[in-house]
Amino acid sequence: MKKCVFAGTFDPPTLGHYDTVRRAAAVFDEVVVALLVNPAKQPFFTEEERREMLQILCADIPNVRITAWQGAAVDLLRAENTPFYVRGIRNTVDLEYENANYYANRRLYGDIVTVYFPAAQEHIHISSTLAKSCIHFQKPVEECVGKPVAEYIGRVMRRRGDMKNV
Repeated sequence: MKKCVFAGTFDPPTLGHYDTVRRAAAVFDEVVVALLVNPAKQPFFTEEERREMLQILCADIPNVRITAWQGAAVDLLRAENTPFYVRGIRNTVDLEYENANYYANRRLYGDIVTVYFPAAQEHIHISSTLAKSCIHFQKPVEECVGKPVAEYIGRVMRRRGDMKNV
């Protein structure tokens, strides 16, 4: 069985993330979508909210397992007993960043095989940063995250009292 890991902060998970997961699921028997938890970062959404959004986003992909991980991605790959690390690439900036990470990870885990999935053209502009800007300025976020996740975000924001008209 071929298993891969797709890890990220997913703050929030976007349609670009979904597309990467969907395409990885077509290649691998199991896709472990790992929510990376970094105590040094202050994400907009809580770990539980991000996990729930990932579950909503990936609900229609049967060979996906969602988990959370505190630590280095290479240690997660070892724990999952797979060398395959999936990354989504939107542009040359992403490629340069991911290549630098690949070489750093290769020194830590020589067996790593990084698999790049180029973003679908309609998702090139989408990022978690754009989604958070939409939320902050009370603009529609559905184009970035899809309707079910946008509805979830609306419920979270109303519960927090951060947005009155979501």
